[in-house]
Amino acid sequence: MTEPDQHQDEYHDAIVGMLELIWGRGFMSPGGPENVRMTVRGLDLRDKLVLDIGSGIGGPALVLAQEFGARVIGLDLEEPLVRRSRTYADEAGLTDRIEFRQVTPGPISLDDASIDVVFSSGAFAQVEDKLGMFRDIHRVLKPGGVFTCYDWMKGEEPYSEDMHYWFKLEDLSYALETLEAHGALLDAAGFEDIELADDQQAYRNLCRGEYEQMQGPLKARMIELLGRAQQEHFLENWRAMVVVLDNGELRPGFYRGTKPA
Repeated sequence: MTEPDQHQDEYHDAIVGMLELIWGRGFMSPGGPENVRMTVRGLDLRDKLVLDIGSGIGGPALVLAQEFGARVIGLDLEEPLVRRSRTYADEAGLTDRIEFRQVTPGPISLDDASIDVVFSSGAFAQVEDKLGMFRDIHRVLKPGGVFTCYDWMKGEEPYSEDMHYWFKLEDLSYALETLEAHGALLDAAGFEDIELADDQQAYRNLCRGEYEQMQGPLKARMIELLGRAQQEHFLENWRAMVVVLDNGELRPGFYRGTKPA
């Protein structure tokens, strides 16, 4: 990811506020702090330099610094998100351990073998050239460094009308691959000790609970933040997501690989 040029922001303040209602302050991706803990499970991050790709509004980076003692560089495309993440880091007294940078798609602007761990949550689902991205992550990792990620993935079968409908509601350009394909790409990029873990069933249950919350306790606040039309849109988005999780077409999960020492 290179330094910023013109970029079309997708997340305005109201949508960010809505996502925080669902996933917690600082979070724009599923699972909140517990998802971060699961993604870095078993890793010793104390005083390690962690690169957070797609850092959003900073929630994961704060968990990595506060709970795991990491030093973090967060990269994101959207200036308003980076600005908010810096505010959260300042409020938490962590500006000496966390740096957020606005970037654009492309090669990572960091030196070879300069990072201990690369972390990401949901950032690569829209990346077409995953192999190129994984090779660049491999480049910036130190020997023995780890790449660990939670991501949106797909099932084996061709997309149904339900999946196409969910894509339409999301209004994002997804480039989903199967969990197994991610493992093959990690191998092709030079990683070893590759780990893959499907999270479809767990997130299926979580998403259903989120949908119920959006119909009840969160409804009034969503209308206040977004207006009724957008509240109804996101409610339908979550209903459609429950459907594609139930039928196995949307399959979130974890993958991890290590750069050979």
